[in-house]
Amino acid sequence: MNLLQHLQQAGLNHLTRRHFLKDCSTGLGGMWLAGQGLAQASGKLHIEHDPSNPLAALAPSFAPKAKRVIYLHMVGAPSQLELFDYKPTLAKFDGKQCPQEYLEGQRFAFIQGVPKMLGPQFDFKQHGQSGAWISDRLPELTKHADKLCFIKSMQTDQFNHGPAQLVVHTGNQNLGHPAMGSWVSWGLGTDNQNLPGFMVLISGGRLPRVGASLWGSGYLPSVYQGVQCRSTGDPVLNAANPAGITRDVRRAALDSLARLNTKTHEDFGDPETITRIAQYEMAYRMQVSVPEVMSIKDEPQHVHEMYGTQPGKESFANNCLLARKLAENGVRFIQLFDWGWDSHGASASEAINEGFKKKCHSIDKPISALLTDLEQRGMLDDTLVVWGGEFGRTSMQENRGGGDANKFVGRDHNPNAFTLWMAGAGVKPGISYGETDEMGYQVVDKPVHVRDLHATLLHLFGFDAKKLSFPFQGLDQKLTGVKPAKVVKDILT
Repeated sequence: MNLLQHLQQAGLNHLTRRHFLKDCSTGLGGMWLAGQGLAQASGKLHIEHDPSNPLAALAPSFAPKAKRVIYLHMVGAPSQLELFDYKPTLAKFDGKQCPQEYLEGQRFAFIQGVPKMLGPQFDFKQHGQSGAWISDRLPELTKHADKLCFIKSMQTDQFNHGPAQLVVHTGNQNLGHPAMGSWVSWGLGTDNQNLPGFMVLISGGRLPRVGASLWGSGYLPSVYQGVQCRSTGDPVLNAANPAGITRDVRRAALDSLARLNTKTHEDFGDPETITRIAQYEMAYRMQVSVPEVMSIKDEPQHVHEMYGTQPGKESFANNCLLARKLAENGVRFIQLFDWGWDSHGASASEAINEGFKKKCHSIDKPISALLTDLEQRGMLDDTLVVWGGEFGRTSMQENRGGGDANKFVGRDHNPNAFTLWMAGAGVKPGISYGETDEMGYQVVDKPVHVRDLHATLLHLFGFDAKKLSFPFQGLDQKLTGVKPAKVVKDILT
């Protein structure tokens, strides 16, 4: 018997160096298993998935307040000073030279030289019993002032769009880390086995700066990545069968493919092979479920009027209505990206007053309708709605020309202070948390880093962010990273 025959008889002909390192009890595999034992002893959370059904619903660590989240991200970072963070003192300094202490030691995307201060561009009033300050750009949203929880002291580490968006959605400014929705799907599975647990909707005509990395699964199994849907055409690209392929033929092909993948898994033991089988099966089920859920044509006329929807067109309004439908159908994490909030232009007036007005008008009615709709259906109590951008805007105007050029083009990026609001499951309604200085430039009370937001969201889903981890590259990776992150308990019911 030659060596190849001997290996085949022993079942070792497919063994590779990676398998040896993984499975050898005295090698890296044993070290990893020992580490897992230590992890359990130290109280780290262990999540056990059914390999044949990785999206099966799982119980959280403790009773959750939120069953699902609808996260509304305004791509490009809207100015908090024109929407929610009212600063009358800033208005008095409009057009005056920026104080030097505001510039020293700070990083800017565009400011050069000494810029001028820029006062609020719109009128503010207090609304509801809470007395929340909201500008006249969002008249419909003001009706929900007493439902909203404003965090006016948000902070991030990044001042450029791509890295800042990655921090908000993955907890890390570098590519390759799982999105919030992937963490939640991995930890909880999905309540509807015919739909993914994490779905993404895009409006504004463009993808965010770093694209699908914002809803990727990173080092988690790929079955937990976000599925991008469209509000026009086929809801999911390549989900429909090609011409001439019936559903029965598709089923037979998947069965054959599953047998091949199962054999591959038996030979190599790669868990991603089982994940691939699960993805194919999910896609097959989605062919029936997604077209029905992703259609808004059958919604009553009064619902279309409430949202301002137009079936067959791509819009933020359509996506808000689709988000409600996805939430109704058991999707756990629904992410909306609306591009176009990067307020730059040939002048401050053009950047803030024209494009900004249009963007505010496009979201005001749909968001108001979404909150009303969820409340009327009894879903707001266990659905968390989050609104925000990737950072804030400066109290001074940009000065791209520098020196004496004085070419002002709106507000620059400000990672030091921005506003985010939440409503619904587990969040105190009608409050404002945190505060910026009288110019709205720096946080002076109760700072909330993006990491703290992540810890708070995981807490609302029933997880301790310090314990929810995944072993990768020798580390217990977490959504909140390695730096301290706290749950903002003062905003929770």
